[in-house]
Amino acid sequence: MQCPGQDMRYWKPGAIFDTPCPKCGQAVEFFKDESSQKCKNCGHKMVNPRMDFGCASYCQHAEQCLGELPAELLAQRKDLLKDRVAVEMKRYFQKDFKRIGHATKVARYAERIAKEEGGDMIVVLCAAYLHDIGIPEAERKYGSSEVRRQEEEGPPIARDILVRLSAPRDIIDEVCDIVGRHHHPRAEETANFKIVYDADLIVNLEEKQAEEPIAKDKLAAILEKSFLTASGRRLAAGVMGGGEGK
Repeated sequence: MQCPGQDMRYWKPGAIFDTPCPKCGQAVEFFKDESSQKCKNCGHKMVNPRMDFGCASYCQHAEQCLGELPAELLAQRKDLLKDRVAVEMKRYFQKDFKRIGHATKVARYAERIAKEEGGDMIVVLCAAYLHDIGIPEAERKYGSSEVRRQEEEGPPIARDILVRLSAPRDIIDEVCDIVGRHHHPRAEETANFKIVYDADLIVNLEEKQAEEPIAKDKLAAILEKSFLTASGRRLAAGVMGGGEGK
């Protein structure tokens, strides 16, 4: 079935139009369903200025429908992915507001660290939202949310969510890798892993501090030795000290 927006039977006057090339000013003819055109005069490739790419930002069939998608839209699709992953995380945890709050806070801290450390924000945020996604299944199977169990159960669930959202394969693979060992860094780690690890550590420290105050010397040792990024360490010091880190 053809998308009604692309079916010429439903087109109205103005569905075929000319627009000036931004490089040379030559008129370029567009059909309303063409995502891009090359200027016949100078060869510049331009995006259809009147096209609504809204559905293409999430539809898995966008490329078949619209052809090659412009770079601006591809960036938008990736940016939208993290928001849809957040929704799926909340849907999966249902009424487990503690887990939802934890994942949301990890994502918030991860975003702040990533802005300084230069990680891939899409990978970082997707992994942050999904890092504990294996807990319900671990509890169902083993009656425990022990770290190794949740790391075993998390990747297949994360992968299913990301595949359903039509995430790129490289993003799926890296996010699942982080989810599957988010408490166990290797000797050499990616920036994305380090960012998620540190963000999760900050939230875990906050939660422990809320249950029982952490001794200052113990907290100082954790801040000195346990963090993988300088930005994470600074943020943790601010958060745990009640200063600007919050």
